Amino acid sequence: MPEQVHNFQGQSFHKLKRACLRRGGLFKDPLFPATAQSLFYKREPPPGLTWKRPREICKDPRLFVDGISTRDLHQGSLGNCWMVAAISCLASQPSLWKKVIPEHVEQEWNPKHPDLYAGIFHFRFWRLGRWMDVVVDDRLPVNGDGVLLFCRSATPREFWSALLEKAYAKLNGCYEALEGGNTTEALIDFTGGVSEPLSLDREALSLHSDQRRVFFQTLTKAHERKALITCSIRPAEGETVESVLDCGLVRGHAYGITAVRKVRLAEKLLQAGGMTRLFMVRMRNPWGTTDWTGAWSQGSQQWQQMSRAEREKMGLNVRDIGEFWMDFKDFCRYFTDVVVCRLVERNLLWPSSHWKEVRHYGEWAPAPASLGSPPPTTVLHNNHTLSLGRNNVKPGGTKQRGNRKEARLGESQQRGGRRCEQNKAVKKATKEDEGGEVGGWEAQMDKRSRCGGCINHRDTFLHNPQFMFDVRDKEEEVLICLQQEDRRIRRKDGGGENLPIGFEVLKVEVNRCSRVQCVVEQAASSVYMDSRSVTLRGTLSPGRYVVLPTTFLPGATGNFLLRLFSHSHVRLRELREDLPCPSVFQCYLPQPTVVTTVHLRRASGLSPPKQTAPDVYAVVRCENDTIRTRVFKADANPEFNLRTIFYRRYPNAHISIELWSRGRLWDSVLGRARLQTSESERSRSYVIDLRGGQSSSDYPRSIYVETSSSVCLTDL
Repeated sequence: MPEQVHNFQGQSFHKLKRACLRRGGLFKDPLFPATAQSLFYKREPPPGLTWKRPREICKDPRLFVDGISTRDLHQGSLGNCWMVAAISCLASQPSLWKKVIPEHVEQEWNPKHPDLYAGIFHFRFWRLGRWMDVVVDDRLPVNGDGVLLFCRSATPREFWSALLEKAYAKLNGCYEALEGGNTTEALIDFTGGVSEPLSLDREALSLHSDQRRVFFQTLTKAHERKALITCSIRPAEGETVESVLDCGLVRGHAYGITAVRKVRLAEKLLQAGGMTRLFMVRMRNPWGTTDWTGAWSQGSQQWQQMSRAEREKMGLNVRDIGEFWMDFKDFCRYFTDVVVCRLVERNLLWPSSHWKEVRHYGEWAPAPASLGSPPPTTVLHNNHTLSLGRNNVKPGGTKQRGNRKEARLGESQQRGGRRCEQNKAVKKATKEDEGGEVGGWEAQMDKRSRCGGCINHRDTFLHNPQFMFDVRDKEEEVLICLQQEDRRIRRKDGGGENLPIGFEVLKVEVNRCSRVQCVVEQAASSVYMDSRSVTLRGTLSPGRYVVLPTTFLPGATGNFLLRLFSHSHVRLRELREDLPCPSVFQCYLPQPTVVTTVHLRRASGLSPPKQTAPDVYAVVRCENDTIRTRVFKADANPEFNLRTIFYRRYPNAHISIELWSRGRLWDSVLGRARLQTSESERSRSYVIDLRGGQSSSDYPRSIYVETSSSVCLTDL
């Protein structure tokens, strides 16, 4: 089913074109006029600049000349190589560029029917989960010599790249707004895919051929599955963006990877190099020049020893002057960052793997206006269980993330890019950590706010939006992508900087259905970046999880899209309430007064030595709630690792834990244990011998349990 397309700024291409044809005039876009405001917001236009339609630039203009290819792109005088590199990747796959350039045949000039030309074009870009249709007229900026000022094709009659760039400039506010960016943003905008940054450990890849081979296989598989791949060299401290290395490569410049090959060398080359197989990558420079001067560069001795026929047989062809080949070892020696944009088609990520997508929109927002009424007072009140102190987080969790430098995509910081200012925030967070335990919900920020900042900010972190999903039966590889709304269009007004964003994945109780109010286990954590998109791939064990998308600092507001990819069907839903919603029957019962968590860790001694252990499972009962684990087959010491939460109306009633043996006809009880907890207590550990059932006094069976309780206040 095709995705719905939205008209950018309410402009309908077909309605506007029909209106132009009726009145017999060429389209002039009132929302992106041929004036300086559409070009720059800081600097002045160059002398002699004018706006011309393609017919005023050449005699026989075309949208395409001999189709579309990467050689149709030359960057021009705008610092947007990040965008041009992405378009060059796009141009190699018809299924992709036909989405961005819809109805390309109908949009083409028709010399036989000049009366059907209206000077209007439209292009589509994917923004925060929606395809936006952007309309532009065909007036393009040219310099005093009559040459296109910005992106242009090597063929003067061809204008698709210049018009596409104009539409993208309109989407972002003006041409100058395209200065400085990262290829990740453009790849997502042009495909709707998921961009995953890969950081290269150059030292390890240079020294260890096995690691190099694994990384090469990763790129090969991505390329085979039609992923778009770009790379760059991140400037080190003190190095200048776009400075040139001795080998001819450019720091901070985005290159596209257009082919990945493993080839067998001819005998005459074996004598020189001593290797039977060679790992190769083909690169493209958006500037349309081949700067690489090392092995396999243009005119190198490796090519001189090889005939054209041999090159074609090995698949080492070069399609235009902007492309060049590199030995993969040299590639790993120089490049620091790779971005792989994996494509999403009909909710499938990588068709051969059958990944499925779920998504949810959200907002980092302040608390709603009170209008004279006090904020809700439904809270869980206990300093020990509700604070995000060191005792509640995995070792090194909070501090490690707080002091971690922002991970950067290589090209994200190229022209005028910046690091997010984390140092001040880190100092603030560290100061909070040194202050000891902090009262969990005695925070200064309104509890109804949804912009609590990262996990360093213990008082407010759990105020953020929370989204829950389950991993069932077995381990699951997931890909989580957080995207924030685009702010580049605000650059003209002095804004436009991305928020530093990231997310935490918490493992929670298997029966949780309300908002998390205590961090117990961090399952995964993304980096925090001032990028429009942050991605994390990982493997999660069975259980229930909550994702908290956050900004780095509290109080920052904005919209976001959370996307989760998995191999099985996963439901993603937002948690909005602090307490579970009662059923109709429960409305007539007393309100909960105590909340208790039970963590059933493991059992031991379920079978004597040298005997086959039974297939077992555990059942936890509290009031009317019953939670059951999966079956553990032939395991005398099963690791249940089951965490549950109960909102208790009768706190004096006991909690029961039963161990059952799975039978062919019916199941039998191996033993029972009872827990009695106080209304408010810190985490407490138990080792309890099982009683009743088939428990044997000669061979005791035990369970290992942790509990904690806190008062549940429902002051309504």
